[in-house]
Amino acid sequence: MPPVKLEVSDATITPSSDAKPKQLNKCNQLELKGLESIAPLVRSVEETPEPIATEVCGTIPTWIRGSLLRNGPGKFEFGNQHYNHWFDGMAMLHQFKIEDGKVTYRSRFLQSDAYKKNSERDRIMVSEFGTVAMPDPCKNFFLRFLSRFEMIEATDNASVSFVKYKGDCFVSTETNYMYRVDPESLETQNKVDWTKFIAVNMATAHPHTEPDGTTYNMGNSYGRKAMSENYVVFIEQPIKMDLLKIVTAKLRGKGISEGVYWDPKQDTVFHLTSSVKFHTKALSVFHQINAFEEDGFLMLDMCCSDNGEAINNYLIQNLRKSGEALDQVYNTMYRAFPRRFVLPLNVTNNTPTGVNLNTRPASSATSFKTAIDKVVCQFEDLHGEDLYEYGGLEFPQINYSKFNTRPYRYFYGCGFRHLVGDSLLKIDLEGKKVKVWYQKGLFPSEPVFVPSPEAVEEDDGVILSVVVTPTEDKSTFLLVLDAKTWEELGRAEVPVNIPYGFHGTFNTTA
Repeated sequence: MPPVKLEVSDATITPSSDAKPKQLNKCNQLELKGLESIAPLVRSVEETPEPIATEVCGTIPTWIRGSLLRNGPGKFEFGNQHYNHWFDGMAMLHQFKIEDGKVTYRSRFLQSDAYKKNSERDRIMVSEFGTVAMPDPCKNFFLRFLSRFEMIEATDNASVSFVKYKGDCFVSTETNYMYRVDPESLETQNKVDWTKFIAVNMATAHPHTEPDGTTYNMGNSYGRKAMSENYVVFIEQPIKMDLLKIVTAKLRGKGISEGVYWDPKQDTVFHLTSSVKFHTKALSVFHQINAFEEDGFLMLDMCCSDNGEAINNYLIQNLRKSGEALDQVYNTMYRAFPRRFVLPLNVTNNTPTGVNLNTRPASSATSFKTAIDKVVCQFEDLHGEDLYEYGGLEFPQINYSKFNTRPYRYFYGCGFRHLVGDSLLKIDLEGKKVKVWYQKGLFPSEPVFVPSPEAVEEDDGVILSVVVTPTEDKSTFLLVLDAKTWEELGRAEVPVNIPYGFHGTFNTTA
C-alpha cells in the first residue's frame, strides 16, 4: 500500500487547540472499553538468522544508511513451562538494515547462558524477574530440597537495550551482565560481567554517551539516570525491596518481582553532587527525556507516573487477556506523562525559606527551600490537555546527538491507550503542541530519531519505528516518518512475525 498521511476518516487523531479531556478516573486517564487483544504480540517467534528482503511502500530516503537495532523478549516458554512476566522472555535481537532506499531484516536469539541452559533441558533452568526456576526433577529428592535454599543468581538474559561502549555494540539488561554482539550478523560474542571491572553489583541498561564517546552509567540500582552538562542526577524513587522476600524467593517458589513494592508514603528525591536534596511527592519514573542547565537552574524532564505498581502489572497473563478482563487491567493502571522539575543550583545557607526559588517567568514549576539541605519541588506539565486523550507518553526520545544535556524543543514517544504503545507522538515544547500518528490496530515501538546529513533545525530527520499488529499474521513493518512534518514517507513490510519489544538504537554505516 502507498504511504498516506492519515486523516480523521482513516482513524487518525488530530487534536484541536481547544480540545478538552473527557472525565478522568483516579489513575489520571480515560476509562476505555473494548480494547482489542494483543496476545499475539507477546508470543514466541522463530528467529530469522539470514537477512530477508522487505517490500518497500512509498519512499525511504537514500541518505539513511545503517541499521535499526532492536531488543526485546522473543521466547516465553521452554517445554511445558512458561514465564510469568513480560520482562522474563528470552532476548531476541532484530536488525533492519537500510541502504539505498531498501531494507533487509534479520533476527537472532541472544546466546546467553540462560538461553543455552534452558534450551539444552527444554525447561526453565534460570530464574528471571518474575519467574523462579523450579528444582530439576531429574535430581533426587534430597538435592531438589537443598536447591530450594540456593540464592537466585542474576540472569544474563540481556533483553532490554542496545548500547555502545568505545565503538563496540552490546546488549544489556538491569543486572551485572551484558553481551558484546556483532551489529552486522547479530551473532553473540563474549559475555561481560561488570563486577570484574568496577565495584558495582549491577548496572542500568541505559547509559549516557557524550559526543567524544565518554559513557556514564549508574550501578547497584534498578532506577534510570539523568544527566546534564555538569551534573549527574540520581533519582531515588519510593520503590523498595523486601530483602527477606528476595532471599527466600526460591524457597517459596516466587519470582524476585514479589519482593519489589511501591511505598507512596515516601518522597521521590533527586540527588545532585551537592549537600542539598530535592524532594517531590511519590512518583515513578522509568524513562527520562532530557536534562540541561540554564540561568542557574537545572531542568529535569521525565515521564512520570503517580503510582509505581505498573511493573508488577505487566504479567504475561495480563497482556494476554481479552474483553472486560483486559479493559480492567488497563483502567486500573496509572499512565505516565512528561513533566519538568526546575532545580535551583545555587542554594546556600542564606537562601530564604518560604519563597519560590524558580524565577523563570515562563515556568509554572516551583521550588521551595524548607530546611538547610532540603528543597521541595512541584513539577510543570510538558503537555496540553489533549495528551490525556492519547494515554500519556512513554519511551521518550530526542535528537540525542545534538541536544542531549542542552536546551531543546522537541521530543518523541509512544502514546499508551493500551498496555503497549498504540500511537507515535511528537511534542513541541513551544506551545506544548502534539502531533500524532495513529492507525487502529497498529502498535508502534519506541521512536528512534535519525538526523538528516545536512540538518539545520532540531527536527530535520526521520523517525524510525517498528510497527506490529495482533490481527494479521506476518504483517510487521518498519515505519519511516518525516520528523518535521510527521508525515509518513514509507514503510518496509516484513514477512515474519515480531513480538512487541523494548528499546533500540540506530547504528550508522560509514
